[in-house]
Amino acid sequence: MFDYLVVGAGFAGSVIAERLARVLGLRVLLLDKRPHIGGNAFDHYNEHGILVHKYGPHIFHTNSRDVFEYLSQFTEWRTYEHHVLASVDGQLVPIPINLDTLNTLYGMSMTSKDVENFLAQVAEPIAQAKTSEDVVLKRVGRELYEKFFRNYTRKQWGLDPSELDAAVTARIPVRTNRDARYFTDTYQAMPLHGYTRMFENMLDHPNIKIMLNTDYKEVIGEIDYREMIYTGPIDEFFDYEFGKLPYRSLQFKHETLNKPLHQPVAVVNYPNEHLYTRVTEFKYLTGQEHQKTSIVYEFPRAEGDPYYPVPRPENAELYKKYKSLADATPGVHFIGRLATYKYYNMDQVTAQALTLFAKISGERQVDNTAGLRPLLKTNGHHRPRIVARKEEAA
Repeated sequence: MFDYLVVGAGFAGSVIAERLARVLGLRVLLLDKRPHIGGNAFDHYNEHGILVHKYGPHIFHTNSRDVFEYLSQFTEWRTYEHHVLASVDGQLVPIPINLDTLNTLYGMSMTSKDVENFLAQVAEPIAQAKTSEDVVLKRVGRELYEKFFRNYTRKQWGLDPSELDAAVTARIPVRTNRDARYFTDTYQAMPLHGYTRMFENMLDHPNIKIMLNTDYKEVIGEIDYREMIYTGPIDEFFDYEFGKLPYRSLQFKHETLNKPLHQPVAVVNYPNEHLYTRVTEFKYLTGQEHQKTSIVYEFPRAEGDPYYPVPRPENAELYKKYKSLADATPGVHFIGRLATYKYYNMDQVTAQALTLFAKISGERQVDNTAGLRPLLKTNGHHRPRIVARKEEAA
């Protein structure tokens, strides 16, 4: 008998599995359809020995000290601040738009005050920004909208910005100084030995068993458990009773090049002239020294693994119907991006899992801060218990 069946071995599932096992001493069976743990954050060494992110770049950043300290139990960190350039008008310029972006584009020598005045002059007077297009036009005007945002958004989402919720572009800053960092969070770092190593350390506990290449529906009738934590698509859980929730997917094209470096920064965005949206070079993220370098092209797709919930009002209403079913389903907890139909960063998913754990442990009247202690052995490499057959999990 397992206390918890956890569906999905990404951040949400792995964090809650670790807490339940280590702090509460409960028996957990962790399942995943894929042949690996770590979800979309999974990384591995390719055939050339270069550490790559299989599902595109995952950059860790957070303002939460609790989340950072929690994950620090399972990994050492490499300090890393993310920089992105955009290919616009034949030039590579910083994105988010900043002082240097505008001076380079227009061949000017503006100061920060000049930029404030410039943006005030080009911004369109929109009283209430209801769409992603409104947000950008109100902030930077039509010309910069066309150069940086419109076509990138159309590629990424398969929709014009005028058809998307304002939240899509509202999170993108515009700066009047020379700060070229993509993120400004307090904690910005990458797991020193990669995300997969961090997940292996996290799940290395005798109370956790893992089954990969396994759809939970194939085993749910054969394994005894008390409660479920579900991190997969919520519409799939309910057999698409109200129809499918729309997602955007990605196709990745990985290449290894016979030279030390290829790009001037980790990521270059291509808003306009290519079918792909961006190119990532992994050695910037990992700090790995290697005579070759590896890059990945990202091509947005309508079909495939679900990555990005499509933020439109009608989709939010459809999710609410599934949320009502979820709330009325006893013994099942729904957490994570797919189960809550919201684009969360890795730290937000971690925080959500820790919040659920606090609720569960509170119901059991247990100190939910127990177990927050250094677990990492500096040079250790732990491997969790992975079972291959259903009978082994029983």
